[in-house]
Amino acid sequence: MFMLVGLEYIMSIYKHRKNLYSGKDFLASASIGFGNLFVNALTKTAIFYIVVVFYNLTPWSIKYSWWSYIVCLILLDFCRYWSHRISHEQRFWWSSHVVHHSSTYYNLSVSFRLSWIQQIRIIFFLPVIMLSFDPIVFFITHQIEVLYQFWIHTEFIRKLPKPIEYIFVTPSHHRVHHATNEHYIDKNYGSTFIIWDRMFGTFQEEKEQALYGITKPVNSFNPVYLVFHALGDLVTDIWRRPTKFFQIMFGSPVAWEREEVKKINQKN
Repeated sequence: MFMLVGLEYIMSIYKHRKNLYSGKDFLASASIGFGNLFVNALTKTAIFYIVVVFYNLTPWSIKYSWWSYIVCLILLDFCRYWSHRISHEQRFWWSSHVVHHSSTYYNLSVSFRLSWIQQIRIIFFLPVIMLSFDPIVFFITHQIEVLYQFWIHTEFIRKLPKPIEYIFVTPSHHRVHHATNEHYIDKNYGSTFIIWDRMFGTFQEEKEQALYGITKPVNSFNPVYLVFHALGDLVTDIWRRPTKFFQIMFGSPVAWEREEVKKINQKN
């Protein structure tokens, strides 16, 4: 992955695309990525244990076979779509995902920006786990889903042939997802397949150039702050207004960010 990031950086220099990379932004992404690897090393064993326990306890199971990979991939991707969508629609879950959208750049290194607390979203994958796929099938399929996300974070790959664009998530689709353009916000949640967005009305085709980041800019390259700032804001808001606990926890993060920006502008 770092080799491909290096190649993309060299291409950006060769093609005079100075807006693709920033040294501080890259270091922030890499630091967050290494932190995520460390957290994963601590949590993977626990998650694997959960999968194995369900596999052994349920009176049914889906045995290891070539087709079980296909079924598991489709079902897991369906759950990832809803996990991703809810992570944009509710502030509590957004706090475990916002770091991935915090960069104002869009390049392969942005894929390293994975929250150190995102493992809590395993709850969304319990339906697939409870089907009792062979644990090896589940983990290989899950890893395929994660690795697929890497290559779609690039400006250099534009539109692909229509059959691919119609079925699979492509860089074009994911650029829309990372954009703050008004009609791009909260679109294209798919991980591997874009068909779920087409089915549930969240698909948006890429038209004009995307503007990246979040509606309330972070203005920091501190990896710890980037990972936890939204969670800190959430806890602070609940502390100040405990009677609105559920409204704050599960309200729209976009509406809250716009309200915060409005307050900042009024003060200035």
